[in-house]
Amino acid sequence: MKHLVAPSILSADFANLQRDIEMLNKSYADWIHVDIMDGVFVPNISFGFPVVKAVKQHALKPLDVHLMIVDPDRYLNEFKEAGANNISVHFEACIHLHRTIQKIKELGCRAGVAINPHTPIAQLSDIVEDIDLVCMMSVNPGFGGQKFIESTYRRIRELRLLAQDRNPNLLIEIDGGVNHQNSLSLLQAGANVLVAGNTVFGADDQMASIKQLKDVSITRKAV
Repeated sequence: MKHLVAPSILSADFANLQRDIEMLNKSYADWIHVDIMDGVFVPNISFGFPVVKAVKQHALKPLDVHLMIVDPDRYLNEFKEAGANNISVHFEACIHLHRTIQKIKELGCRAGVAINPHTPIAQLSDIVEDIDLVCMMSVNPGFGGQKFIESTYRRIRELRLLAQDRNPNLLIEIDGGVNHQNSLSLLQAGANVLVAGNTVFGADDQMASIKQLKDVSITRKAV
């Protein structure tokens, strides 16, 4: 499967969000990544339901909603109604993770589990068969523009090995510090969804930056 690119609107121009969404519609982006932060689970506050609904009104690409919030079960219905196509919840925030994943699937959304950089991959062993994607944080969650954590490559390989016989179609999404220098190495390690914020929205030519991420081919050797 060709890898997917999911630009993160956390790095978009909030004063011109409709303009940026319309740019993504015309680009090679596959998904639109939407980070939801509550100021409790992570030390930042981002979007709420009204913003997600407004984005959905203009978006022609699926909304990939990443919940960095405590007790996400309270809000699953609301995010589905707001327009989420994918919903990822944090392993660290869910007391009854299987129940949460079942609820997301009952809502008709692709179900994902996000994990922080310190969370052992082995913790996903009992849930890997039940999920559609893993959102692997390659920075400490909460803010855009952070430095990429190098141990991510090893963690991707470990997760791909865990899933190879039990969920070979698992999507491994990398969120944080993804750029044009490390994208090929991430794909070669086993990732197949690239979340990019500053790399896209900080570029002089945003559509060209997205296309460059999409055109990366794992048939070439990493530099």
